[in-house]
Amino acid sequence: MSERSTFSPFWHRVRAMKPRLRPHVQITRQFHRGRRWHVVHDPSSNSYFRLSPVGHEFVGLFDGKRTIEEIWQAGLARHGDDALTQNEVIQLLSQLHSGNLMAGDSTPETEQLLGRGRERLRRKAVQQAIGLMYFKVRLFNPDHILAWIEPVMRPLLGRVGFVLWCLWVVAGLVAVLPHMEELKGGFDAAVAPSNWPLIMVVFVVLKLWHELGHGVICKRFGGQVPEFGAMMLVLVPAPFVDASAAWTFESKWRRMAVGAGGMIFELAAASLAAFVWLNTGPGDLLHQVSYNAMLTASVSTVLFNANPLMRFDGYYILSDLLEIPNLQQRSFGMLKFLMQRHVYRVREATPPTSDPGEALHLLWYGIGSGIYRIVLFVSITLYLVGELFAIGVFLAAWTAAMWFILPIGQFVHWLATDAKLANIRGRAILTSLVLVAAAALLVGAVPMPDHRRAVGVIESEGQAGVYFRVNAFVQSVHVEPGQRVKAGEPILTCESDQLEAQIGTLSAQISEAAAREREARLSSEAAAQVAAKFVQTMQEQLDHLLEKRERLVVVAPRDGVVVGPDLKSFIGRFVREGEPACAVVEPERLRAVATLTQQEAWIYDLDPAGYSVEIRRAADPATVIPARFERTSGAGDRELPHPALGFAGGGSFETSPGDQSGVMAKNPVLKAYFQAIDQSRGPAFASASGAGAMPGERVYLRFTLPDRPWLVQWLDALRKTLQGRARL
Repeated sequence: MSERSTFSPFWHRVRAMKPRLRPHVQITRQFHRGRRWHVVHDPSSNSYFRLSPVGHEFVGLFDGKRTIEEIWQAGLARHGDDALTQNEVIQLLSQLHSGNLMAGDSTPETEQLLGRGRERLRRKAVQQAIGLMYFKVRLFNPDHILAWIEPVMRPLLGRVGFVLWCLWVVAGLVAVLPHMEELKGGFDAAVAPSNWPLIMVVFVVLKLWHELGHGVICKRFGGQVPEFGAMMLVLVPAPFVDASAAWTFESKWRRMAVGAGGMIFELAAASLAAFVWLNTGPGDLLHQVSYNAMLTASVSTVLFNANPLMRFDGYYILSDLLEIPNLQQRSFGMLKFLMQRHVYRVREATPPTSDPGEALHLLWYGIGSGIYRIVLFVSITLYLVGELFAIGVFLAAWTAAMWFILPIGQFVHWLATDAKLANIRGRAILTSLVLVAAAALLVGAVPMPDHRRAVGVIESEGQAGVYFRVNAFVQSVHVEPGQRVKAGEPILTCESDQLEAQIGTLSAQISEAAAREREARLSSEAAAQVAAKFVQTMQEQLDHLLEKRERLVVVAPRDGVVVGPDLKSFIGRFVREGEPACAVVEPERLRAVATLTQQEAWIYDLDPAGYSVEIRRAADPATVIPARFERTSGAGDRELPHPALGFAGGGSFETSPGDQSGVMAKNPVLKAYFQAIDQSRGPAFASASGAGAMPGERVYLRFTLPDRPWLVQWLDALRKTLQGRARL
């Protein structure tokens, strides 16, 4: 991929050294991508280094008698062009020296050892500061505990155990799938602040079980687990174990098994929690604990542990599957090499690999993980700012400085001091200034298209809901969805034996009271007036019941077309007063209503003539329908236009806990109404084929605002997002 420079201007500093490997160093052999490699392990610091066969042979000649020059010359004679270059030798010596794996030819070396130890501690402290959101603290050595547990669990740590695990997880999944609506319904209660202490306890216990999986499987294959500790994962405490001994395993499948061990244990616990949840009832503490366990196991496994773009389990599994050790570090090294080689024209730039296939994997992983890192930083920052404003702002500023400002400082230091730029430093600085200026102009000065998007539904301007007006059982249905009806036309007929019995009883009581009234008139006028008043009261009650009996027939409130669910599904069901049945709409008078969050209040700030609107129906996304602004709803409205926009209906708006209608949003929303501009093709919002839209159909809106530079757009979006999340 690049021409390797054989010589180095710094060779004179190392050529006379007579190094030797320290006696505690351990070397194991592995195969990656069909090539043999050697892993060097320092048990004292638990550090690992990888050597190629040529590098391993070079290090193998460290006997304290040969000089580096002699060893290098021997390598040149044996391997020719494949031998290590002087730069590669210096880099290898630096790694071995910093890891206390190599002893020099001068004694005593106590001060050097202490100095390198202090340097390792300094680097570790710097790494902890850079990753403040992922702070780690070592607690104790758990190896003796795992050595006691592993023999007990050994019968399940094999092929038979894996098959049983698959059956167990599938059984739990099959059992819980029919109850998905109940699972969705419990989400709001699970993330409510009152449940935070309980879900935190469940999270920590599950993660202990998760880390036990890593440790036990590592011990099963002969590895050591020298470290157990705790880390703050975005302000959430979580345990961890150091199972890096798996790096010395010759089989990549064993290394992958150790990486997947935590998820295997955690998913087994999630299946157990699923069965407990199914066999307990709401209000039971065990029911809520099992729900928390299922939620924690699924969310943490999918978003964190299984995600290869973060340095958790999925990352190491992918690294072993691709047979590319140090995947993230080398992928960033590949990006640096491409910049140095093709932008700065550094001839001595060395790629992290000479394998084209491996280089391609490093390239796509470096780009993907870099983008994800930025997205994750923004997402976590916005969440913390919304929940814990002061802490969120501090962590955001610190992480931004460590992730972005510090690399800029390192880049400036590279420009000013790197020996590879000695002959082209002026050109490199000029290239950097040109790139920064071009990026600043592109982002901050050049107007760019400004598009906003929203989700909405089609609704009828003349829409009327049809509701059951009495508690009863549905007896028969007279119309079907899509059928046109006239005002007053029957839609459903209900029956109520209880209501009929009340009417019969009350009629008999009125007859009896009327007879008493007639008798009273013969004896006393005052008694007759009291009896007449009683009869009148009873008659009013009867009139009310008769009116309710008339309501058993649900009629159309206006002329139009019936829309909604299949009404035949109501037959035989008990319905309550006020429960919705369907709606009657005018399909000739349709409009689109977009639902926006409070952070998207730009629609109030701009003149409707200053932006254009395009609508695509979910049923026909290929057809673009131009639209015009009509009006907006008042601020603070929490009612969604249709249940399809809520979580339960597949939408993106969170609904209020306990809301059975599915249309009451948890937070206020803005509703904007739009009319189709061109209705010459037939019905409003018709597709290219002429098929008209129906009320309740989901639509997607795209707003084209006046062009503005990207920086202005980003700052405006950030300001409005912070205003909404931090409630400023």
